[in-house]
Amino acid sequence: MNAPDRLTAAADAIERTMAQGLNAVLAYERETVVRQVHRDISGPLAGRAIGIKDNICTLEYPTTCASRILAGYQSPYEATAVERIKAAGGIIACKTNLDEFAMGSSTEHSAFGPTRHPHFPDRVPGGSSGGSAALVASGAVDVALGSETGGSVRQPAAFCGIVGFKPSYGRVSRFGLVAFGSSLDQIAVFGRRVQDVIDVVEVITGHDPNDSTSLAEPPLDVGRPPADLDGVVVGLPVECFPDDLDADVRAACDRAADAMRAGGARLRPVSLPHTELAVATYYVIAPAEASANLARYDGVRYGQRRGADAGREAMYRATRGAGFGPEVQRRILIGTYVLSAGYYEAYYGRAQATRARIAADYRHVFANGVDLLLTPTTPGPAFRMGEHVHDPVAMYRADQFVCGANLAGLPAVSVPAGATGAGLPLGVQLIGSVGADARVLSAAALLASHVAGGQLQ
Repeated sequence: MNAPDRLTAAADAIERTMAQGLNAVLAYERETVVRQVHRDISGPLAGRAIGIKDNICTLEYPTTCASRILAGYQSPYEATAVERIKAAGGIIACKTNLDEFAMGSSTEHSAFGPTRHPHFPDRVPGGSSGGSAALVASGAVDVALGSETGGSVRQPAAFCGIVGFKPSYGRVSRFGLVAFGSSLDQIAVFGRRVQDVIDVVEVITGHDPNDSTSLAEPPLDVGRPPADLDGVVVGLPVECFPDDLDADVRAACDRAADAMRAGGARLRPVSLPHTELAVATYYVIAPAEASANLARYDGVRYGQRRGADAGREAMYRATRGAGFGPEVQRRILIGTYVLSAGYYEAYYGRAQATRARIAADYRHVFANGVDLLLTPTTPGPAFRMGEHVHDPVAMYRADQFVCGANLAGLPAVSVPAGATGAGLPLGVQLIGSVGADARVLSAAALLASHVAGGQLQ
């Protein structure tokens, strides 16, 4: 199929998902997609339809972060990752739904309504990048960009039965990604096949002078995956396989371990002793950074403005009170509290010290002969819509196996690994050391082909 025909088919597919009530799309115009076809679309991503999470700046569509405070906001510039995708021939097809300002694990916290799972409408697609995951899983777009602060691509990838990869921190420029937690945020990639993810990652990686955290590294070159995993040592962190782990999740991990062993890998148990502290650590550091980053939404510089005639402080209260949803407000309050005088060292200081211990655990394991770690991606399959909306702690636990890689800045990927008896998708996760992005993706390609019987290759 040539590029115009592929994009016509993609536009039709996006419109079908919109008609079905999936609510995965926040901005889309058929004319915008068609207009892009008429430019030069040669390159490694020529003609591929790509969804962009709506906290990543684009020129084609508004950037709202699924928040009332930025409703209709049009960015005057585009993210470096988007710019590189377009230069490689990719087509920006639409902007996708998310938990407001990427704060959530289910895409139920969008100001514009929740996104539904593409195959189980009573279930969530995961979050915060649930719109991107749902569109890829439904076949509406070839690949999609999401963002990761604490697992927000890998978790929905597992829930939706697709591939989700987050690079080492600094591998992909954050320029044009609306800030949530600056020391954690990363642009990440969804695809139905590992190779689709690789194709995009090789385009969007590389140093960017616009981002001070961008690594001085050339674009990633994964190359051809090896024929086997001979000599690769895979660690199984005992803390990620507790006695009460969901039976279907454990079976998925066993299948993945058997496939890697059959491919020549050597598996051995390892310990990450501070794993149980990762979620609590993340939910101190991320809200603290969010409270600072979201202070700019005050009704003065950009976005919505309320109560301007009542004075400055009243305008701040009215604008932020009406503009931010309950989950964003909760995290701002938590973040402001842990940064306040008298509590900074007790909470934020201790969280940063624990983060250093978590990162040291990973470094110790990788320094002692382990090449990759194999873990569950999530503690269970996609949960039902509304199940955890009023229990944020239960929602936060969905990130227990994924947020550690964000705290340590490691590359990690979720690969489909079968399903429950009811057909709900499951994923397993591979984690590598800092900079080992190519190794993680190569192993994921081999694992996907073995576990899925070649369906993902």
